[in-house]
Amino acid sequence: MASASFPLVELSSIANEQNEWVALLLEAAGQPTDGACLQALFGPPDLLEAIAPLDCVVRIDDPAILTPPVLNVLPPSRVLLAVRASALAREGAGKALAQLQLTGYRVLLDGDLPPGVQPPSALRTVARDCSADAPRAISLPALFGPHLAYGVADMERFQACENAGFSWFAGDYVLDSVAPDDDGTSRRRMMTMLALLARDADSHELEQQLKQDPALSYHLLKLVNSAAFTSGVPITSFGQAINRIGRRQLQRWLQLLLYARQDPDGPPNLLLPLAAMRGGALEALCKQEGGERDAQDAAFMAGVFSLLDRLFRTPMAELLQELNLPEPVSAALLRREGVLGQRLLLAEAQQADASTLAGAGIDAETWWNCQLQAFHWAIQVARHV
Repeated sequence: MASASFPLVELSSIANEQNEWVALLLEAAGQPTDGACLQALFGPPDLLEAIAPLDCVVRIDDPAILTPPVLNVLPPSRVLLAVRASALAREGAGKALAQLQLTGYRVLLDGDLPPGVQPPSALRTVARDCSADAPRAISLPALFGPHLAYGVADMERFQACENAGFSWFAGDYVLDSVAPDDDGTSRRRMMTMLALLARDADSHELEQQLKQDPALSYHLLKLVNSAAFTSGVPITSFGQAINRIGRRQLQRWLQLLLYARQDPDGPPNLLLPLAAMRGGALEALCKQEGGERDAQDAAFMAGVFSLLDRLFRTPMAELLQELNLPEPVSAALLRREGVLGQRLLLAEAQQADASTLAGAGIDAETWWNCQLQAFHWAIQVARHV
């Protein structure tokens, strides 16, 4: 049973310069993260098991909350502590954080140091909120890190942060990270594939379309030959692929593979795991309430397709004219209407609050559990595609 006192938590992805998810950023929503919150989240094994092998960066205002019972649930091999730098003004705080660093914790000083305060020599890794201003092109300690820039709004800010020496990034720049098509060929092929999926086209039609798209074909065959599906017999044809993973799973993977449009030798597309996370979260909510398979599929589709306008750099209304989606999915994508629309707003929110949860008809603990399932799924997608 969900607890009314369960903390509302913000959980977002952190990527490196190669567009690979490396960690998740965690903080309590609308209030400082305290010891009780950390014990509620990290006490059970669910969180770190769900996001493995990623690390978790926890933002902390007051290092005094890091008591022995709290540290007992924060394994230093998996948890990084981003502690507000202003806390060093308090007597003994710098020494305590330096001791944590020496015992195996990775400590990031978050924000500007208080005037006249010098950090202990052991604390050389930083985190910065870059939502308001681009960081100065400063020389960060090359032998320390990773330095984290969060609140990175767009690709211009991302470039500034990278030039300043940061190597981990979090923020909405992900939504701005897709290069437009040169001639529109890729867009037309993807829209054809989407239309085939929406009208439940037969396998032969899907095979014919896949054969015209080398990049999508590459990713599909790579997927079905991965550890997620392999039985030791290599898959070399689309017919075999369909038989191996089943038609329903094929449709789901193709919806996600639409985001895997980069050159096989290029960096991953950061929209891919984000789309997987949204689809997984909406499906988990539907499934938890006893929704039938078709309803779960619609919820998954709404989450995955919510980034199509970003992928194609085209208004959603124009994209959906070419498809025949179920009405609840269209209403959610176009107007954020209905239960599905409210839950899509929740999945999109960077800072979910109590009113957003109430609008979606769920409580904080339910949403937390669905987020864990969704991030686990998205991490697997990113590793196999």
